[in-house]
Amino acid sequence: MVTETDLALNDGRTLHVYDTGPGDTETRLLVFWHHGTPNVGAPPEPLLAAAAERGVRWVSHDRPGYGGSTPHPGRAISSVAADVAAIADALGVEKFAVMGHSGGGSHALACAALLPERVLGAVCVSGLAPVGVEGLDWFAGMSASGERRLRAASEGRAQLEDFLSDSEFDPDEFTPADHDLLSGEWSWLGEVAEKAIQGDPGGMMDDELAYVAEWGCDLGQVRPPVLLIHGGQDRIAPSAHAEWLANRCDSAKLWLRPDEGHISVLSSAVEALDWLLQDTARK
Repeated sequence: MVTETDLALNDGRTLHVYDTGPGDTETRLLVFWHHGTPNVGAPPEPLLAAAAERGVRWVSHDRPGYGGSTPHPGRAISSVAADVAAIADALGVEKFAVMGHSGGGSHALACAALLPERVLGAVCVSGLAPVGVEGLDWFAGMSASGERRLRAASEGRAQLEDFLSDSEFDPDEFTPADHDLLSGEWSWLGEVAEKAIQGDPGGMMDDELAYVAEWGCDLGQVRPPVLLIHGGQDRIAPSAHAEWLANRCDSAKLWLRPDEGHISVLSSAVEALDWLLQDTARK
């Protein structure tokens, strides 16, 4: 069962928080889930059963501007660390792991960089690398629509808003394998995306603007173990991003799945949970 609560922050904002709770079995590990764009922050339904079997407790939240969380215009990728720390403090939790998909993977890495004493391990699935870094042609390999969206974001909020108002969903951003998983085991992603776009688009816009801005943290300072999982056919966050991240983070391990796309690579998510449990058990 997932419990939903609202957490009031000291700056006046509210975060909408999800928690599967300790359940009937002993909690072996608490994992913060970080959602993609545009999604709300409910923990990943396709992984709930596997997590319960393994004693994993999920905690997550709607990023600012999504669902029940107050907007935080101008937020950076690094802004997530303070919000996650506030949630953990409210729950009385000192240490935890983080896991995110797509844009959520980038946010998970920021937590690992900025909360090294609290994050036990991090999983980044299909995540973007920081923009403008040396050694990475950031837009290369993206779908045409995805590149146009992010280039519009790089020009500013007004340009992004104009782009989004005139654009439609482009199915070519996803591979056939992605579409298969979206219509099957991970159809849940469509549900949380629909909830995210029903209201104000501010959350999505703030995400896109953050992806093309400075993150506000140094990934070279990441100390917790990191697992990067990426599909070689990814058209949203090309696999060169994961390769750059693997070379930047000394503690990172890369699982490159050559035949998978942005979504279909989530077929490795249960293995990632096992990796987290095995790695954190050594601490």
